[in-house]
Amino acid sequence: MIVTVGDVAAGGHCVARVDGEVYFVRHALPGEQVRIEITDRKKRFAFADAVEVIEASPDRVAPPCPWAGPGKCGGCDFQHATPKAQRRLKAKVLFDQLTRIGGIDPALLDGVEVEALPWDEDALGWRTRMQYAVDEDGRPGLRKHKSHELVHIDYCRIATERIREADVLTANWDGMGAVGVVDADDDQLAVYTQLRRTARPHHKSGPKTVHQTVGDTAFEIGFDAFWQVHPAAAPTFLATAIEFLAPREGESAWDLYAGAGLFATGLADAVGDTGRVIAVENARASRTAANLAAYKNAGAIEGDVADVAPDLGSVDLVVLDPPRSGAGPEVVVALGEARPRAICYVACDAGALARDASDLAVEGYALTRIRAFDAFPMTQHFETVALFEPVD
Repeated sequence: MIVTVGDVAAGGHCVARVDGEVYFVRHALPGEQVRIEITDRKKRFAFADAVEVIEASPDRVAPPCPWAGPGKCGGCDFQHATPKAQRRLKAKVLFDQLTRIGGIDPALLDGVEVEALPWDEDALGWRTRMQYAVDEDGRPGLRKHKSHELVHIDYCRIATERIREADVLTANWDGMGAVGVVDADDDQLAVYTQLRRTARPHHKSGPKTVHQTVGDTAFEIGFDAFWQVHPAAAPTFLATAIEFLAPREGESAWDLYAGAGLFATGLADAVGDTGRVIAVENARASRTAANLAAYKNAGAIEGDVADVAPDLGSVDLVVLDPPRSGAGPEVVVALGEARPRAICYVACDAGALARDASDLAVEGYALTRIRAFDAFPMTQHFETVALFEPVD
């Protein structure tokens, strides 16, 4: 059918309504008239692809990748929009999620934009970590949207130049379920493989331990460990968190879901020798501790944040950078009991941030500052840094 597309929704869709039916449409832009093909029908709504554009938005452009579009690679959601328009769409999603789910006063979000991160190639060539699925013939590729079916691409346009020029996609990976490539601050790529039906990666070539540098601080992490995929993301998020928290000499701080210890190092520098910083990470905390070894005022604890935080006592400052599912009620309650003067929440999912913001309000914390960044251009995803402070 032919529909007129309305506002953007979370998940890389726009909403169309026809005769009381709701359709979440990919590959469309607000205001467009498009022909849709239904891809999945639920009880109260359906998902669809825009397979023909009849009246185009002025924000529409030809996707830079031939593998982007209906029935093709599912990795990028917004290649058909200008980078500036992509950021406006993401800002609308952030506004809707925080006001509707989080109960945030719309006036507090007035003028909040999703900011572009500094990068020479704008919306392309930024992704420093790629994982490709491998089919039964050993050929690597990327999956279609919400599908196990593979698309065998020539190269990924959002990957870094070093990854684009690697021979990973032309090699045969017979017997593997996936192959990954990491382009860190080393001189060579780290390549790993993953057997079918297992999540455990196996080092293939390049460094087993890769290095990332933020300012004057060098971080050592495993080839398969988490690090922000956009080269400008980590330094930008760290600087924003420190600016929001404004740490004082001698204060105590927690870095929850610490990963490599990015925020812990920045906090340790800021609170000085008389302050103390505790990093909590549920896996590979030994690597976090190693990255903090030069700081006498900082240390790492291995464990689930929900289990560890209630036993840490009180604290002045908190940075939490939870997984996409968010921190959750248990962690939020623990933060309320610790009563920090400021909480900096680094969120990769606006819905999870909104749910946790609602729970933080119950604990007496209100959103006071917020910035959002386009850390994943061409996709629906973005990162938000939010400051919460006690109401009284």
